[in-house]
Amino acid sequence: MNSDNKFKQECYDIVGLCMLVHSELGAGFLEGVYQEALEIELVKADIDHIRECQIEINYKGVILDKKYYSDFLCYDEIIVELKTVKSLDDNHMAQLMNYMKATNKKVGLLVNFGTKSLEYKRVVF
Repeated sequence: MNSDNKFKQECYDIVGLCMLVHSELGAGFLEGVYQEALEIELVKADIDHIRECQIEINYKGVILDKKYYSDFLCYDEIIVELKTVKSLDDNHMAQLMNYMKATNKKVGLLVNFGTKSLEYKRVVF
């Protein structure tokens, strides 16, 4: 399978649910509101997910005490990171890529609910 197509349909399904949430709520709420609403849609769509999935950082074989949490891990393979900002920037992308690197996941979605139209980026390593 071409790596660009890896989990393409699954990402499409998740983005579709994000669009449902965004069309219902619009922009302007805190990230936690969208996270909670998206989880309702993920459950309804029977999409396997973990909310606020803990990410451990391995430094030279030692697991660091500092932990990070991705908004969702879907299908045990796709890191989903939600934002509510005016526009996505390199820092948001770097955060997603660091989460992907730390978990050895190859696919990530960066979703921004803070704009008039839903903004999203799919990242494949």
